[in-house]
Amino acid sequence: MKEKTKMIAGEHYNPLDPQLIVLRDRAGRICHRYNKKVFHEINLRNRLLRKLVNTTGNFWVKPPFYCDYGFNITLGSDVMLNYGCVLLDVCPITIGDKTLIGPQVQLVTACHALEPELREKNVEWGKPITIGRNVWIGAGAILCPGVTVGDNTVIGAGSVVTRSLPENVVAVGNPCRILRQLGEAPNPKEDDEKRSHFIEPE
Repeated sequence: MKEKTKMIAGEHYNPLDPQLIVLRDRAGRICHRYNKKVFHEINLRNRLLRKLVNTTGNFWVKPPFYCDYGFNITLGSDVMLNYGCVLLDVCPITIGDKTLIGPQVQLVTACHALEPELREKNVEWGKPITIGRNVWIGAGAILCPGVTVGDNTVIGAGSVVTRSLPENVVAVGNPCRILRQLGEAPNPKEDDEKRSHFIEPE
């Protein structure tokens, strides 16, 4: 089985495989060209980025934009990625229609071994990330490998999402946890109490 096939399937693979090196180089060159272009908001169907990612609808991706391969990224219609987003797409990253992703957000599918011996042998693998329709992800959030986010959910700025989130919730913090269901009236005192438990102790 080719290393590319194993990588996409989430199996252990060697990132130094020559085919993968060539594919990363191609993605890097396209991103470099894209990031040097002047961004025009009226340009919803950028032909250059369509050489890299999978999409059939309109989209806004504000430069700079960075990814590993591009062919593992699928954007729905009317998706917006703000400045400085990083998508490490060793496994598929799927983003639903009308989803808004804030600046400096990182979607990370890549995994490295905890055991130092395996890291020295260049053993890597990944887990896919799936983001539903009409999701809003705040600035600087990080989504870890294997996470799924349900439709309409809002993720607060700076959150670190280590577990999947259902649809129609507001979730914040590190680690990211559900603050409330969408449609519930905000309760500032209760929200503050919940937030105080959302930060990992030093």
